[in-house]
Amino acid sequence: MAHNVVPIRAVKARPAVPEPASRRTSAADLDRLLHAWQSRFTAGQSPSTASLAFLDWAAHALNAPFQTAELGRDAVEHWQRLARITLGAEAMLPLPDGDNRFADPAWSQHPYKLVVQAVLLGEQWCEAMVQGPRGIDPGNRRIVGFNTRQFLDMISPSNWPWFNPEVTAATRDTAGRNLVAGFGNFLRDQAAARGAPQEDAHFRLGIEVAATPGKVVFRNALMELIQYAPTTPTVGAEPVLIVPAWIMKYYILDLSPGNSMIRWLVGQGRTVFVISWRNPDASMRDTALDEYRSQGIMKAIDAVQRICGDTKIHATGYCLGGTLLTIAAAAMAREGDGRLASLSLLAAQTDFTEAGDLQLFITEDQLDFLGDIMHSQGTLSPQQMGGAFQMLRSNDLVWSRGIRDYLLGEREIPSDLMAWNADGTRLPARMHMEYLRGLFLHNDLAEGRFRVDEQPVAVGDIRLPMFAVGTERDHIAPWRSVFKLHLLNDGALTFVLTSGGHNAGIVSEPGHPRRSFRIRLRAHEGRTLGPDQWRAETAPQEGSWWLAWAEWLDAQSGPRIAPPAMGAALADAPGGYVREH
Repeated sequence: MAHNVVPIRAVKARPAVPEPASRRTSAADLDRLLHAWQSRFTAGQSPSTASLAFLDWAAHALNAPFQTAELGRDAVEHWQRLARITLGAEAMLPLPDGDNRFADPAWSQHPYKLVVQAVLLGEQWCEAMVQGPRGIDPGNRRIVGFNTRQFLDMISPSNWPWFNPEVTAATRDTAGRNLVAGFGNFLRDQAAARGAPQEDAHFRLGIEVAATPGKVVFRNALMELIQYAPTTPTVGAEPVLIVPAWIMKYYILDLSPGNSMIRWLVGQGRTVFVISWRNPDASMRDTALDEYRSQGIMKAIDAVQRICGDTKIHATGYCLGGTLLTIAAAAMAREGDGRLASLSLLAAQTDFTEAGDLQLFITEDQLDFLGDIMHSQGTLSPQQMGGAFQMLRSNDLVWSRGIRDYLLGEREIPSDLMAWNADGTRLPARMHMEYLRGLFLHNDLAEGRFRVDEQPVAVGDIRLPMFAVGTERDHIAPWRSVFKLHLLNDGALTFVLTSGGHNAGIVSEPGHPRRSFRIRLRAHEGRTLGPDQWRAETAPQEGSWWLAWAEWLDAQSGPRIAPPAMGAALADAPGGYVREH
């Protein structure tokens, strides 16, 4: 075979001269700086993503001239309908569910009622325009619809003081003092956005919120582990370990004493531990997603067992903390690690194919753009992350708030949940990209590609009693997405669908008014219903799902015992990491 080998000197092609690494790096860095600058004007959205989506829509619209022409006829019919409404010949169009822009009675008076009807008819036409051409990529159609909705929300007459009867009446009645107060609110919010320290005397850490007595019993570079002091003479033999999401401060589950899940669990006779994640800075830019499992959950399990002995643990995860806990439980099952007694997942997704409106921000192009934004910072800031969530509900969280705060000069009465929401966290760049790409974009966990220690893990390997909670109005972890756990594991699964949203549905203490939930057990290898059939065939119950969860935990637990000793204290709860800003 030697005669088939071509000598190197016989190759006549001129080798390419590689571009100097310094030049390549410099060009990439300049592009990153450009993208970071662009993000200031695009709310973190990649302009390429939106442009390609609108190009896709426009190309299909041009190639469907007859459908596009129908839009012109529809516009004429809408104008005719508005004319008939003006003459009083037809009933008024109702506001969509959840739309409070025109709820004030003044909007039903002439001439404002005609403005409302014009807006609603125009929005109907725009929706038909977005949905019109067939053949558009579904993701692109969602992006076009989302951006169209943002534009319509922005130009709504309710946002302009001279069109809004509430604002004009308040300005007249207060001689403009509402606008002066609103300008002061605006200046304070701008200072907060620039990172100026904000003190809320109503809800101080360790006093009014995060005040359940306990001790920090373990600490490493990524998290603190808090153990709470017992309040009952006996406790369940198996402790509860709570894993919150790293995108939030843990005390969403330890707010005021009246609505603290942690305090309530302790009062039910549970030994409770919770992970308090560190608020990362730029020095943690290369922290990997798996480190949150290995240095977070697994180190916490080790510490809990050192304190409580070899007893098994009721593991509970909230939001992405629940997703991470599922990964850890699957890896433990693969390795034959039997230290968990049960798995409770609160508003936590394991399959991300129906991850809701957040998918608007998760495309390959968008993630590249986001990576460039984080490159110089090392983290994603709370303001950048919070901006995306706000745009998902821009009417409620952006425009309606702006009217109240800046035009009417009012402020909402402070609440513990509002104080917690303002206490944001950063996200390490590497970890953030790994979970967005691996979980949201590629759905690696559900499809068996997610690796721990170089080996894939499978949710189906978990052989534990499971309790999963979805919330009806969740725009972060839609309940139908949470429900998909039924399809990934055939074990015994109790599923709860509770009223409320991603936060208020979970923080749903007994005695809270207007709370309800549905609950059903799917037995091991039992028949799995579709989500809509499940809801139709599962009757609602009044009250808090916490009580049903407590009964479920009791059913998975052994006899009660004397409370275990507290671990060696490093600090009083709520610890130091939760105070980092």
